[in-house]
Amino acid sequence: MITKTDALLSLKPNAEWALRGETLEWLDAVQTEPTQSEIDAEVIRLQTEYDSQEYARNRKAEYDQLNQFEMQFDDNRDGTTTWVDAINEIKARYPK
Repeated sequence: MITKTDALLSLKPNAEWALRGETLEWLDAVQTEPTQSEIDAEVIRLQTEYDSQEYARNRKAEYDQLNQFEMQFDDNRDGTTTWVDAINEIKARYPK
């Protein structure tokens, strides 16, 4: 879940501020304080971006469980397609 803190860090990198509960205290003399509308819009944008990459996170978790180098070596040696088949199955399970 994307938070107000995530939005502030995205909108105003390196700015100085404090968030106490839902109350934002702007401490930065260089960068201007974002409006609540800007913060809300950034939360939505970041959440949408995060949600759109769920397939990639799922794929990575599955890929990490495979011993891919050994699978590729064995396929090359044996003339099989075990690795390609495993990758294609994961991609089919988690399409873009």
